[in-house]
Amino acid sequence: MHQIAQDLNDQIRSANPYIYELLSDLGRELYYPKGILTQSAEAKQKAFRFNATIGIATEAGHPMYLPVIHNKLSEFEPSDLYDYAPPAGKQELRELWKEKMFKENPSLRGKAISLPMVTNALTHGLSIAADLFINAGDPLVLPDKLWGNYNLIFGTRRGANVVTYPFYSEAGELNISGMKEALLAQKAHGKALLLLNFPNNPTGYTPTPQEAAAMVEAIREVAEEGLNLVVVSDDAYFGLFFGDSIKESLFGRLANLHPRVLPVKVDGATKEEFVWGFRVGFITFASEHPEVLSALESKTMGIIRGTISNVASPSQTFVMEALKSPDFWTQKNEKVEIIKSRALKVKEILKTERYQEVWKEYPFNSGYFMCLALKHVEAEVLRTHLLEKYGVGVIALGQSDIRIAFSCVEEDQLEELFELIYQGAKDLEKK
Repeated sequence: MHQIAQDLNDQIRSANPYIYELLSDLGRELYYPKGILTQSAEAKQKAFRFNATIGIATEAGHPMYLPVIHNKLSEFEPSDLYDYAPPAGKQELRELWKEKMFKENPSLRGKAISLPMVTNALTHGLSIAADLFINAGDPLVLPDKLWGNYNLIFGTRRGANVVTYPFYSEAGELNISGMKEALLAQKAHGKALLLLNFPNNPTGYTPTPQEAAAMVEAIREVAEEGLNLVVVSDDAYFGLFFGDSIKESLFGRLANLHPRVLPVKVDGATKEEFVWGFRVGFITFASEHPEVLSALESKTMGIIRGTISNVASPSQTFVMEALKSPDFWTQKNEKVEIIKSRALKVKEILKTERYQEVWKEYPFNSGYFMCLALKHVEAEVLRTHLLEKYGVGVIALGQSDIRIAFSCVEEDQLEELFELIYQGAKDLEKK
């Protein structure tokens, strides 16, 4: 093991041994090397004559560029686009995102978190969490209504033992007791990673204030039983809250909850600011120990340096400039209201009595999606039938569920969409 990695481990162990126990074998080996990037950063500050350290080409004191590219981007300084970004991301962007997090999450006030580190969108942030904390056989606990890519990120890549529990109870409520039971079943293993995704993909559900309080208390009680927990909040659809849900991330309520609980927030501009192709995400840790936050940041930078080196500089600049704009919140809220209006229209459409013959809707109050549980036909059979006969695309999940992204259908077209889904189901019932 490299001495820097050992020093980071000692730093974590002395501050909170439970967090050290949560690290995977790879997580313990990780460190940020004092190599070219560190030397280049030092030279950037002190080399006032010549800086011959970093692997870029310069011209007239600026990064070299092609006019055919820059002509379309001429409002930006070349240094804001073509230079490498630091492994942890552009400092100003990280600070702006942290300010935004505290503004949108009142429960974070007075709590210590790391400066968010820039990732190549959320999938990369989740992958970092998997590398840091998952060894083969370690339990990953999450609900049965889940984004399928979790299996690749945590299961296939890192060998996690994927443990699911029913997302909804038989009464159609959030199944908090099922979550707690699934966690307690891992007690003999000593550690687990709990993955929380709200607004949930695929169901579009976020806990109510009462449910959120009960979830946090259940996690605290599990920690009191002696289980070390990494709790990852996948907040991909954060901010798209349309009903009776909480209007913030559970990350804030979990911060400083218990010494055995390490909260991790994975979020990003990807969906929050409607820039899917920019691939700008963030990973943030919460701990009352500055030494833990510092060490985890160094290990995360080591992962980034050893995989993608850094996230694209132009995308970071574009997001950073948007966050600084006086028009940002007005424009963002306008788009959120459009999605909200579509969600409320779906709720109105689903009151149609005859629809209850062919499906049952799962509760939804946020995000991009909602799900239907089909009563008489198989989800995949209906999916292909809708494509082939009606030119309608939906996502089939398991035996009976279909996911509908109302976020990408105009409000005045939603009635036709659900009518065609209904008609497709009735076609199949007749066969």
